[in-house]
This record gives sequence, C-alpha cells and structure tokens, in this order.
Amino acid sequence: MNHLVVLPVLIPLLGASLSLFIEHRRYGPKVQRSVAWLSMAALAVVVALLFAQTSQGRISAYLLGDWPARLGIALVADGLAGWMLLTTLLLAIACLLYACTGWDRRAPHFHALFQFQLMGLNGAFLTGDIFNLFVFFEVLLIASYGLLLSGGRGLRMRIGLHYVVFNVTASTLFLIALGMLYAVLGSLNMAEISQRIVELPPSHLKLAKAALGLLLVVFCSKAALLPLYLWLPEAYARAPAAVAALFVIMTKVGLYAVLRVSSLWFDADAGAMSGYGSDWLLWAGIATLLVAALGALAATRLSVLVAYLVVVSAATLFIAFALGNAGTISAGLYYLPHSTFTAAALFLVADLIRRRRRRGGQHHDGEQTVLPGKTGTSLLFLVAAVAIAGLPPLAGFLAKAALLSAVPDAHTGVVWAAVLGSSLLVIIGLTRTGIRLFWHVPGDDDAVPEPESSEAPPRPFETAAASLLLAYVVAMAIFAAPLMRQTDAIAAQLLAPAQYLDDVRGTTPQVRQP
Repeated sequence: MNHLVVLPVLIPLLGASLSLFIEHRRYGPKVQRSVAWLSMAALAVVVALLFAQTSQGRISAYLLGDWPARLGIALVADGLAGWMLLTTLLLAIACLLYACTGWDRRAPHFHALFQFQLMGLNGAFLTGDIFNLFVFFEVLLIASYGLLLSGGRGLRMRIGLHYVVFNVTASTLFLIALGMLYAVLGSLNMAEISQRIVELPPSHLKLAKAALGLLLVVFCSKAALLPLYLWLPEAYARAPAAVAALFVIMTKVGLYAVLRVSSLWFDADAGAMSGYGSDWLLWAGIATLLVAALGALAATRLSVLVAYLVVVSAATLFIAFALGNAGTISAGLYYLPHSTFTAAALFLVADLIRRRRRRGGQHHDGEQTVLPGKTGTSLLFLVAAVAIAGLPPLAGFLAKAALLSAVPDAHTGVVWAAVLGSSLLVIIGLTRTGIRLFWHVPGDDDAVPEPESSEAPPRPFETAAASLLLAYVVAMAIFAAPLMRQTDAIAAQLLAPAQYLDDVRGTTPQVRQP
C-alpha cells in the first residue's frame, strides 16, 4: 500500500500538534516559525512526489485503517487531487512567508490553525469518501474561524460571526444531505455511490435527486455561487492579508467537490442522473459572473474589489465545469491556480498599500493617498491587474481564450457575452482603482499628511511574498503548453472515470491475523 497518499494529511496534523506544544512551552516566535517551515518543507517533498506520480496517469487508493471491508474510508490520489495539492502548497508557502513578517505574533495559535487548515484542504482533495469530505470541510472551516477572528474586534468580529453562522448552517445541510444519501444508497464511498446510482430503482429516484441536489447547494454555498455569495466580500476584505490570501483556495474546495461528484456520479453512464444539475449550474454561474463583475466595478475599497474578483473567478470556473466537455474542463483547471495566485497576490498588495499610506484619516486600503516608494507596489498591482482581468500575455488571457474556444455551439453567444462583458467591467474597475491609488494628487482641501514617522516600516519579505505569487502567474504563462497538456490529461481522466472506479473498488485490504 502506498503510504505516500496519507502524508499530506498527517504532516500538517503533526505540525499543528507540535506548534501547540511549543506555544504551551512559551518558546519564542523564531522556534514556532522554524517548526512551521520544517512542516512546509516536508509537505513540499511529499506533494512533489505525489504530483509526479499522478501526472503520469497513476491513481493510488489508500484504505485508512486497512479494514476487511474494502469500501471503508479511503483516500485517493489522482490527477485532479495532485493538481489541487500542488496549488494549495504553492499558495501556502507565500501566505506563510507574508505572515512570518510579524502578523503571526498578533494572532493566538496562528501556526497551529494554519497547519490545521492545510490538513483540511489536503484531506478534502484526497478523500474518496463523501462523509470524510464533510469531516475535512469542518476541519478547514474551524481553523478558518480562528484565523479570521484572531485579534479582531468591532466590525471584523461582527462580520466574522456572520461567516461562522453561514458556514455552520451550510454544514448542517451537508450532514442532512449525507443522511439522506446513505438512506437511499447505503454507502458513502464515492466510487461505490457511482455504481449504485446506475442501479437505483425508479421508486428511489426522487429522494436521491433531493439528496444530491441538497449536496450541490452546499458545495455551491462554499464556492460562493449566486445568491449564496453575500457572506464572502466583507469577510475576505476584513480578514488579515495572509489569511485572506489563503482563504482564496477555500472557494475552490467547493468547486472541486462539484467537479468531483459530477464526473463520478452524473456522467453519461449514470442513467436518469446523467448531467444532473449541469444546466442550473451553468446559468447560475453566468448570473454570478455578471453580478460579481458589477460588484467589483462598484467597490470603493481595494480589498472589497479583490473579494469580488474571487467570486468572479469562481463563477468562471462554474461555467467551465458545467459545460462539461474536455476543452472547457481543461481550460478551467488551468485557470484555477492562475486566479488563485493572482487574487491572493492582490490581497497582499492591498495590505502593502494600506500599511504605507501617510495620512491618518484614510481607512480604506489607502485609496486617494500619496504612497511613499510606490514604484514597486504599483508594478505589483499592474501585473496582478493584467493577470486577473485576463489580458495578454499572461495566463488569464490564455485560459479564457481556451475556454471560449471550447464552448459548445448551443451556448456560444451567452457564454462569450458573459465572459467578455465581465472582463470589461473588471478592467474598468481595476483601472479606476489604480488611478485613485497611484495617480491621485491631493488638492488644497485634502487633509494634512502625518509626519514621516507614521509610515509603516518597509518589510522586504512582504513584498517578496506578493512577488512570489505573481512569479507563479508569469511562470504559468511561460510554461503554458506543458501545463495545458497536463490539464488536458486530467480532464480526460475525469471524463472517463472507469480507471478511478476500478482502482478504488479493486483495492483490497491486507487482512492480517490478530
């Protein structure tokens, strides 16, 4: 049995446990950061090995507990899981680098919560059991509650509590849907459910559709699909920069779950359940894309604008995955890490601007403010804006071009109009924000600037973290051809799930004598 599959879950778990032990012993921040980076280094090695295996088309199933019942709780590493693990790792490295410049000292248990969040994310991408997906959802959500609320007060606390209540409600619906699903199908193993859906008698069909529909609603709420996105903009905008940047991947967990269950349970061989929910997801994705683009256009704070751009990227991915052909899925998978890295970089840039503003009367991301040493920050903003808007020559343009070229004829007009129209609104919003941030000249009626001593001291590693994320984006454009070949292979594997099902159902436990 390949024990490598379980290590992306175990390493963050051990790292979080050690971080809590060190906090209890009251070691200094250098020791805590050393533990965090050692854990990250070990995780990087494991993820690199797993990605190398899965990129060759290999699928590894791991039976937790090695129970005689072969359909027990399982972890499965395939191409999609490897792609998501690598994206999470690269994002986490930059977020940890930014947090270690000093913010982690102000957040109790930051490093433990950070590791627990990585554990939940990695587990969600690897699990082959829908109940364990719920468990890992809860692990990453509980960690996110602590990260969001740590050191907060006032408005941030109130918005954070709204975030907690919304997600607890969604998790309750998730648990209800799982109960209904088990009552109808008698299993929560994803591969086994795929087989049992095909054999479902007509008398059970309506209840199965209700359970699966409720499950899709839960996933869409996690991914901020209209009208379930209202919790996201203010929650992400008020979060600390490193936390908001890490949260960008959380919407992708919901999208991953939709793509995973759709490819396994609603494929062409699923009988009455074939294509279930795809039309609804497509039109909801288009509506979300337009509303989120309008939100980005109307935003008066950079952090809120970036939060709406997170919703824009999620809506674009919903469209790509709902269309359901190999070309759109491949384009969506290429767009997913690009949009994740770019939005995360913009959250960090927004924090850099906020910390460098000179006037004490401004409270909204430093807009309409003269920035000291703004050349480097403005270049970071420019690269991120070009990337997130989908302009050439960066990966956003390549991904959207690939998506639009693969749209079926029946949906060409509406999808092209939605994607191009939303991109225009995003360009206008980013241009206006850039002018206010970097070209505004204070008038006679502006407030008197504070003394130079009020400026936040420069921290090179903060700029380095944002630059690292944008370096990922540039690298994705440079190596677009091999990366797109990889996403083509992942899309083909998803649309032909027989190998996944055979490997999971064919994995037998190593029964040992007591």
